[in-house]
Amino acid sequence: MTDPAVVETSGSPRRRRHRAGREAVAGYLFVLPTLAVLALFVVYPLARTFWLGLFRAPPFPTLPSKFVGASQYGSVLSSHDFLASLGRTVVFVVLTVPAGLLLGLALAVAADARLKGIRIFRTIFSSTVATSVAVASVIFTTLLNPTVGLFSYWLGIKGGNGVLMNNTWSLPAVSTVTVWQNLGFTFILMSAALQSIPEELLEAARIDGATAWGRFRAVTLPLLSPTIFFAVVVGIISSFQAFGQIDLLTQGGPAGHTQTLIYFLYQSFTVNHDPGTASVVAAALFVILLVVTLVQFRFVEKRVFYG
Repeated sequence: MTDPAVVETSGSPRRRRHRAGREAVAGYLFVLPTLAVLALFVVYPLARTFWLGLFRAPPFPTLPSKFVGASQYGSVLSSHDFLASLGRTVVFVVLTVPAGLLLGLALAVAADARLKGIRIFRTIFSSTVATSVAVASVIFTTLLNPTVGLFSYWLGIKGGNGVLMNNTWSLPAVSTVTVWQNLGFTFILMSAALQSIPEELLEAARIDGATAWGRFRAVTLPLLSPTIFFAVVVGIISSFQAFGQIDLLTQGGPAGHTQTLIYFLYQSFTVNHDPGTASVVAAALFVILLVVTLVQFRFVEKRVFYG
C-alpha cells in the first residue's frame, strides 16, 4: 500500500514546478536547432535587407556607401520604375493565378470521371509538375519563335521580333508559360481534394434530384474551398516571385513591359550595382506579400468551409 505522505510529497507544487521547468528546458533544447537555422537564414537576412536599404550606393563602386536613413525608401518607393514594376506585377498575378486555378480545377474535374484509360490523362495533366522553369521557357521559346513558332503563326505575328518582343503580347506570353508550368501542381492539389470528398454526400444530392452543376456548386465546391484557398495563397506568392521565365524569355523587355518587381530588384543589384535600391525593393516585396497574405487570411478565409 502506498504511503499517503509519499504521494503528497511527490505531487507537491514544488515538485510539479521543478518537473515543468525541466520539461521546458528540454523543449527549448529540441527546438534550438530549428530556431538557430531560422535566425541564420531568415531573420538575419531579412533584418540585413531592411538595414541595407538605409544606405545609398555611390556612383563608383570603390567609394563607401552613404547612410541616408529612410529617405531612400521614400525616393525608391515613389519612383516611376518601382510603381511601373508594381503595376506589371499585379497584372501578371491577375493573368496567372485565376487562369491557373480554373484550368487546374477543370482538368481535375474532368480527370475525376470513372472512364477507361483516364489514368493516362491524369498522368499527362500532372506531367508539368516535373518540368522546371528553364525547360518550360525553352519549349515556349520554340513555340513563340517568330519564324517557325506555331503560336506566332496562330496569333498572326510572323517575322520581326515575334511575340516575346511585342509590347502587347509579351506579358501575356510570359503569363502563359507560368500557367502551363504550374498547371501540374494545381491539378494534383485539386485531384487529391476531389478524391477526399465523401461519395455519400454526392449520392444524397443525386437522390434529391440535384443536377451535375447543382452537385458541384452545393457539395463539391464548398468542400474544395480549403484547397482552393491554399492554391490561391501559394499562387499569388509564386507569381510575385516569378523570375526564371522572365529572365530566359524577355529579360524584362521589350522596353520594360515584362519588368516585374523581382526583375527590377535583380537589375538594380546586378546591372546597376545599386544594393541600396535592391534592398528597398526586396523589403517592399516582403511587406506587400505579408499584407496580401494577411488580408486573405483575414477576409477570404471566412468563406472557406472546413466541414
